Amino acid sequence: MLTVDFDRLGVGPGVRVIDVGCGGGRHSFEVYRRGADIVAFDQNSADLADVDVMFAAMAAAGEAPEYAKAETVRGDALDLPYGEDEFDVVIASEILEHVPQDGQAIAELVRVLKPGGALAVTVPRWLPERVCWALSDEYHAIEGGHVRIYRADELRDQITARGMRYLRQEFAHALHSPFWWLKCAVGVTNDTHPAVTAYHRMLVWDMMSAPRLTRTAERLLNPLIGKSVALYFSKPAVRSAAR
Repeated sequence: MLTVDFDRLGVGPGVRVIDVGCGGGRHSFEVYRRGADIVAFDQNSADLADVDVMFAAMAAAGEAPEYAKAETVRGDALDLPYGEDEFDVVIASEILEHVPQDGQAIAELVRVLKPGGALAVTVPRWLPERVCWALSDEYHAIEGGHVRIYRADELRDQITARGMRYLRQEFAHALHSPFWWLKCAVGVTNDTHPAVTAYHRMLVWDMMSAPRLTRTAERLLNPLIGKSVALYFSKPAVRSAAR
Protein backbone atom coordinates (compact mmCIF):
# COMPACT_ATOMS: atom_id res chain seq x y z
CA MET A 1 0.00 0.00 0.00
CA LEU A 2 1.82 3.07 -1.28
CA THR A 3 1.07 6.58 -0.06
CA VAL A 4 3.66 8.38 -2.18
CA ASP A 5 3.31 9.03 -5.93
CA PHE A 6 6.64 7.85 -7.35
CA ASP A 7 5.92 9.12 -10.85
CA ARG A 8 5.56 12.61 -9.39
CA LEU A 9 8.94 12.26 -7.67
CA GLY A 10 10.75 11.10 -10.79
CA VAL A 11 12.13 7.97 -9.11
CA GLY A 12 14.11 5.83 -11.53
CA PRO A 13 17.59 4.76 -12.64
CA GLY A 14 20.38 7.07 -11.51
CA VAL A 15 18.31 8.62 -8.71
CA ARG A 16 19.46 8.32 -5.10
CA VAL A 17 16.66 8.11 -2.54
CA ILE A 18 16.47 7.94 1.25
CA ASP A 19 13.31 6.62 2.90
CA VAL A 20 13.46 8.08 6.42
CA GLY A 21 11.45 6.05 8.92
CA CYS A 22 11.04 3.28 6.37
CA GLY A 23 9.32 0.90 8.81
CA GLY A 24 8.47 -2.32 6.99
CA GLY A 25 9.91 -0.94 3.77
CA ARG A 26 6.87 -0.58 1.53
CA HIS A 27 8.14 2.60 -0.15
CA SER A 28 11.77 1.44 -0.20
CA PHE A 29 10.78 -1.69 -2.12
CA GLU A 30 9.03 0.37 -4.79
CA VAL A 31 12.07 2.64 -5.14
CA TYR A 32 14.31 -0.41 -5.59
CA ARG A 33 11.88 -1.99 -8.04
CA ARG A 34 12.06 1.17 -10.18
CA GLY A 35 15.84 0.93 -10.41
CA ALA A 36 16.82 3.82 -8.15
CA ASP A 37 19.41 3.55 -5.39
CA ILE A 38 17.66 3.37 -2.02
CA VAL A 39 18.71 3.87 1.59
CA ALA A 40 16.05 2.41 3.88
CA PHE A 41 16.59 4.35 7.12
CA ASP A 42 14.98 3.60 10.48
CA GLN A 43 15.78 3.27 14.18
CA ASN A 44 14.14 -0.16 14.49
CA SER A 45 16.69 -2.94 13.97
CA ALA A 46 14.06 -5.67 13.64
CA ASP A 47 12.24 -3.82 10.86
CA LEU A 48 15.52 -3.19 9.04
CA ALA A 49 16.48 -6.85 9.25
CA ASP A 50 13.20 -7.76 7.54
CA VAL A 51 13.76 -5.08 4.89
CA ASP A 52 17.23 -6.47 4.23
CA VAL A 53 15.76 -9.93 3.69
CA MET A 54 13.24 -8.54 1.20
CA PHE A 55 15.90 -6.58 -0.68
CA ALA A 56 17.88 -9.80 -1.09
CA ALA A 57 14.79 -11.72 -2.21
CA MET A 58 13.91 -9.03 -4.76
CA ALA A 59 17.44 -9.12 -6.18
CA ALA A 60 17.42 -12.93 -6.38
CA ALA A 61 14.04 -12.94 -8.11
CA GLY A 62 15.04 -10.27 -10.62
CA GLU A 63 12.42 -7.86 -9.29
CA ALA A 64 14.97 -5.03 -9.22
CA PRO A 65 17.56 -4.15 -11.86
CA GLU A 66 21.08 -5.41 -11.21
CA TYR A 67 22.48 -1.88 -11.30
CA ALA A 68 20.22 -0.60 -8.51
CA LYS A 69 21.68 -0.41 -5.01
CA ALA A 70 19.71 -1.05 -1.83
CA GLU A 71 20.90 -0.79 1.75
CA THR A 72 19.47 -0.43 5.24
CA VAL A 73 20.85 2.01 7.77
CA ARG A 74 19.92 2.30 11.43
CA GLY A 75 19.94 5.75 12.98
CA ASP A 76 18.10 8.77 14.31
CA ALA A 77 15.97 10.96 12.05
CA LEU A 78 17.02 13.94 14.19
CA ASP A 79 20.66 13.41 13.21
CA LEU A 80 20.95 11.81 9.77
CA PRO A 81 24.46 10.44 9.21
CA TYR A 82 24.90 12.17 5.84
CA GLY A 83 26.35 15.39 4.56
CA GLU A 84 24.37 18.18 2.97
CA ASP A 85 22.82 17.77 -0.47
CA GLU A 86 23.36 13.98 -0.79
CA PHE A 87 19.98 12.69 -2.04
CA ASP A 88 17.90 13.40 -5.13
CA VAL A 89 14.69 12.38 -3.35
CA VAL A 90 13.80 12.27 0.33
CA ILE A 91 10.71 10.40 1.56
CA ALA A 92 9.29 10.70 5.07
CA SER A 93 6.04 8.76 5.18
CA GLU A 94 3.97 8.53 8.38
CA ILE A 95 6.91 9.41 10.63
CA LEU A 96 6.66 13.05 11.74
CA GLU A 97 3.53 12.42 13.80
CA HIS A 98 5.70 10.17 16.00
CA VAL A 99 8.52 12.68 16.53
CA PRO A 100 8.30 15.20 19.41
CA GLN A 101 11.03 17.38 17.85
CA ASP A 102 9.45 17.50 14.40
CA GLY A 103 11.13 20.80 13.52
CA GLN A 104 14.55 19.23 13.94
CA ALA A 105 13.52 16.22 11.85
CA ILE A 106 12.24 18.49 9.06
CA ALA A 107 15.51 20.42 9.10
CA GLU A 108 17.41 17.15 8.61
CA LEU A 109 15.18 16.06 5.72
CA VAL A 110 15.84 19.34 3.96
CA ARG A 111 19.56 19.37 4.76
CA VAL A 112 20.37 16.06 3.04
CA LEU A 113 18.28 16.85 -0.06
CA LYS A 114 20.13 18.09 -3.13
CA PRO A 115 19.19 21.47 -4.64
CA GLY A 116 16.61 20.70 -7.31
CA GLY A 117 15.61 17.54 -5.45
CA ALA A 118 12.16 16.41 -4.35
CA LEU A 119 10.75 15.86 -0.86
CA ALA A 120 7.59 13.87 -0.10
CA VAL A 121 6.12 13.99 3.40
CA THR A 122 2.98 12.10 4.41
CA VAL A 123 1.13 12.21 7.73
CA PRO A 124 -2.31 11.16 8.97
CA ARG A 125 -4.93 13.67 7.85
CA TRP A 126 -6.49 15.89 10.51
CA LEU A 127 -10.17 14.81 10.37
CA PRO A 128 -9.78 10.99 10.22
CA GLU A 129 -7.03 11.19 12.85
CA ARG A 130 -9.12 13.40 15.12
CA VAL A 131 -11.94 10.85 15.01
CA CYS A 132 -9.52 8.09 16.01
CA TRP A 133 -8.20 10.11 18.95
CA ALA A 134 -11.75 10.88 20.10
CA LEU A 135 -12.73 7.21 20.00
CA SER A 136 -9.65 5.70 21.63
CA ASP A 137 -6.77 6.77 23.83
CA GLU A 138 -5.16 3.41 23.14
CA TYR A 139 -4.82 4.36 19.47
CA HIS A 140 -2.26 7.06 20.14
CA ALA A 141 -1.26 7.17 23.83
CA ILE A 142 1.31 4.38 23.66
CA GLU A 143 5.10 4.37 23.58
CA GLY A 144 6.19 5.46 20.15
CA GLY A 145 2.64 6.47 19.21
CA HIS A 146 1.32 9.61 17.62
CA VAL A 147 2.22 12.76 19.54
CA ARG A 148 0.26 15.28 17.48
CA ILE A 149 -2.43 15.74 14.83
CA TYR A 150 -1.32 17.84 11.87
CA ARG A 151 -3.27 20.28 9.85
CA ALA A 152 -1.86 20.08 6.35
CA ASP A 153 -1.42 23.83 5.96
CA GLU A 154 0.50 24.08 9.24
CA LEU A 155 2.88 21.28 8.23
CA ARG A 156 3.27 22.85 4.78
CA ASP A 157 4.27 26.16 6.38
CA GLN A 158 6.80 24.42 8.65
CA ILE A 159 8.50 22.90 5.64
CA THR A 160 8.44 25.97 3.40
CA ALA A 161 9.95 27.95 6.28
CA ARG A 162 13.04 25.80 5.72
CA GLY A 163 13.41 27.16 2.21
CA MET A 164 11.46 24.48 0.36
CA ARG A 165 9.06 25.24 -2.48
CA TYR A 166 5.59 23.76 -2.03
CA LEU A 167 4.23 21.90 -5.05
CA ARG A 168 0.96 20.16 -4.18
CA GLN A 169 -0.95 17.92 -1.79
CA GLU A 170 -2.85 14.70 -2.34
CA PHE A 171 -5.01 12.46 -0.17
CA ALA A 172 -4.85 8.67 0.04
CA HIS A 173 -6.35 5.56 1.64
CA ALA A 174 -9.93 6.70 2.24
CA LEU A 175 -11.08 3.10 2.66
CA HIS A 176 -8.73 2.73 5.61
CA SER A 177 -10.30 5.55 7.62
CA PRO A 178 -13.52 3.66 8.49
CA PHE A 179 -11.43 0.59 9.30
CA TRP A 180 -9.46 2.50 11.94
CA TRP A 181 -12.58 4.20 13.28
CA LEU A 182 -14.06 0.74 13.71
CA LYS A 183 -10.95 -0.59 15.45
CA CYS A 184 -10.87 2.41 17.76
CA ALA A 185 -14.54 1.87 18.62
CA VAL A 186 -14.23 -1.84 19.48
CA GLY A 187 -10.66 -1.78 20.82
CA VAL A 188 -7.49 -1.26 18.83
CA THR A 189 -6.11 -4.69 19.73
CA ASN A 190 -9.43 -6.50 19.21
CA ASP A 191 -8.55 -8.08 15.87
CA THR A 192 -11.10 -10.88 16.22
CA HIS A 193 -14.21 -8.69 16.30
CA PRO A 194 -16.45 -9.86 13.41
CA ALA A 195 -16.80 -6.39 11.93
CA VAL A 196 -13.06 -5.83 12.06
CA THR A 197 -12.22 -9.15 10.42
CA ALA A 198 -14.84 -8.62 7.70
CA TYR A 199 -13.58 -5.13 6.87
CA HIS A 200 -9.99 -6.36 6.91
CA ARG A 201 -10.83 -9.09 4.39
CA MET A 202 -12.29 -6.43 2.13
CA LEU A 203 -9.13 -4.31 2.39
CA VAL A 204 -6.91 -7.29 1.58
CA TRP A 205 -9.12 -8.14 -1.39
CA ASP A 206 -8.88 -4.53 -2.56
CA MET A 207 -5.08 -4.43 -2.25
CA MET A 208 -4.58 -7.79 -3.97
CA SER A 209 -7.15 -7.47 -6.75
CA ALA A 210 -7.59 -3.69 -7.20
CA PRO A 211 -11.21 -4.10 -8.40
CA ARG A 212 -12.75 -1.18 -10.21
CA LEU A 213 -15.52 -0.79 -7.62
CA THR A 214 -13.27 -0.16 -4.61
CA ARG A 215 -10.63 1.76 -6.60
CA THR A 216 -13.31 4.14 -7.88
CA ALA A 217 -14.86 4.46 -4.42
CA GLU A 218 -11.51 5.33 -2.86
CA ARG A 219 -10.68 7.85 -5.56
CA LEU A 220 -13.98 9.63 -4.95
CA LEU A 221 -13.69 9.46 -1.15
CA ASN A 222 -10.03 10.49 -0.85
CA PRO A 223 -10.74 14.25 -0.91
CA LEU A 224 -13.28 13.75 1.90
CA ILE A 225 -11.88 11.13 4.28
CA GLY A 226 -8.48 10.12 2.92
CA LYS A 227 -6.54 8.66 5.88
CA SER A 228 -3.25 10.26 4.80
CA VAL A 229 -2.21 13.55 3.25
CA ALA A 230 0.89 13.65 1.07
CA LEU A 231 2.74 16.92 0.61
CA TYR A 232 5.27 17.44 -2.19
CA PHE A 233 8.10 19.97 -2.24
CA SER A 234 11.19 20.82 -4.24
CA LYS A 235 14.44 22.30 -3.01
CA PRO A 236 15.35 25.41 -4.99
CA ALA A 237 18.48 25.01 -7.07
CA VAL A 238 19.61 28.43 -5.86
CA ARG A 239 19.45 28.72 -2.10
CA SER A 240 17.66 31.61 -0.47
CA ALA A 241 19.13 33.39 2.54
CA ALA A 242 19.11 31.25 5.69
CA ARG A 243 16.02 31.68 7.82
